Amino acid sequence: MGLALRDHHRYTYADCLTWPENVRYELIDGEAFLMAPAPALDHQDIAGEIYRQVANQLDGKPCRPFIAPVDVRLPRHDQGNAGDDAIDTVVQPNVLVVCDPAKTDRRGICGAPDWVVEVLSPATAAHDQIVKRRIYERAGVAEYWLVHPQDRTVTIYALIDGQYGRPEIFELKGETPIGVLPDVVIAWDALVARLPKPEY
Repeated sequence: MGLALRDHHRYTYADCLTWPENVRYELIDGEAFLMAPAPALDHQDIAGEIYRQVANQLDGKPCRPFIAPVDVRLPRHDQGNAGDDAIDTVVQPNVLVVCDPAKTDRRGICGAPDWVVEVLSPATAAHDQIVKRRIYERAGVAEYWLVHPQDRTVTIYALIDGQYGRPEIFELKGETPIGVLPDVVIAWDALVARLPKPEY
């Protein structure tokens, strides 16, 4: 995640639709954050492999996986069917799954995905772990995964009574089940074996 625009203007999704396509932003409560340049290859390998595995396991089922870039518009709970000029939070998770087809349209997703994955990189780690965790919790994302390529771990937040409690942390080894997607797991061993050695 890059720097926020510091002009104190509150942006909405309607503003995003007027911006050049070759410049990507996320909106968090009306603040625009310029997306970082293309992430490292291991980041993309992890996101792509997670998407591939989930897509294969969900084939023929109602839940649909997506991989970035996909706009996820997150209206506040009190906004109902908010228009583009009212939605002030738009994010692009690395991988996500949506089980309610009413949340999908030609422009992306409107409403909370059921499952979201962010693969951490030095440029985005703090933003993903603090700011976006709060946004996903508020929006009602049932399960949020943070994959740490350097540490070879995944941190999992599950929504209980509208809040993320203490996360569970697992090594990237064997298989990790996705709690909100019955019988869907992520197998790590072959993926981790081909990743570059961590840099410490």
